[in-house]
Amino acid sequence: MVAYSFKKRFGPPILAGTKAQTIRADRKRHARQGEELQLYTGMRTRHCTLLGRPTCLSVMPVRLCFSERSATELFEVGGELLSPARMEAFAREDGFESVEDMARFWWAEHPPEEGDRIAFEGVLIRWQPLAAAVEQQAA
Repeated sequence: MVAYSFKKRFGPPILAGTKAQTIRADRKRHARQGEELQLYTGMRTRHCTLLGRPTCLSVMPVRLCFSERSATELFEVGGELLSPARMEAFAREDGFESVEDMARFWWAEHPPEEGDRIAFEGVLIRWQPLAAAVEQQAA
């Protein structure tokens, strides 16, 4: 079981089932398909809240590039380059209002050490939406 912590702003969309993915940097051990996840806000604080324990659906490589000039240069998921329309949908699936909102978040949380471009490579982890899991249990 692998635990992931989220900023408070992502709790409501995770609970509503509208955010069912996360983008993470490479690390020693990420979730694996079929494995149970633990999703939290405020992990390692006294405000720690368990959001749910969904099943991991997939883990795939992701590459994102943001530029201060054009906001978004590239989204590549599982080796597939996303079109501008698909990038917009991807940003909403990740809990943002738009690609521009996602770019602002990345610039605030992960600014480059130098230059005017963020180039990120990591993994995209998707899980069974929590709202769907609750509906299945109720049925």
